[in-house]
Amino acid sequence: MEKRYWLVKSEPESYGIKHLKKDKKTLWTGVRNYTARNFMQSMNPNDEVLFYHSSCAVPGVYGIAKVASSPYPDETQYDEKGHYFEKRATKEKPVWYLVDITFVSECKKPVTLPQIRATKALAGMKILEPGSRLSVTPVTTNEFEIISKLAA
Repeated sequence: MEKRYWLVKSEPESYGIKHLKKDKKTLWTGVRNYTARNFMQSMNPNDEVLFYHSSCAVPGVYGIAKVASSPYPDETQYDEKGHYFEKRATKEKPVWYLVDITFVSECKKPVTLPQIRATKALAGMKILEPGSRLSVTPVTTNEFEIISKLAA
């Protein structure tokens, strides 16, 4: 199985790279967009992940993580009192999925959104597409390598 690369977005106040560093591993719950869900269903263990902080003073890539599981049903969809409840979901036919991710490293220096925009080789990244608000997107091997170098 060929290794793939991804970018996941999170608001740092809710769950940032420092939280993942402390926890070492987390369930990536709460994805409620079909395109992002479909990307997540394509993830495989050991795929590498750019951890992106959004909705903050300086958005950008703040760390590296790894996919630690195959996709499986997101249990939050069954919690009737929860924020992520999905009335159409059943145990037999779940609607939403998640993966576990593990901490790899924190960036020595964040790779900011303006820096990503200014880097010609990163112009094709999905996060730069107008109106793109997806919390999970694929990145190419080249994009992952460039951002990793900029973060070192």
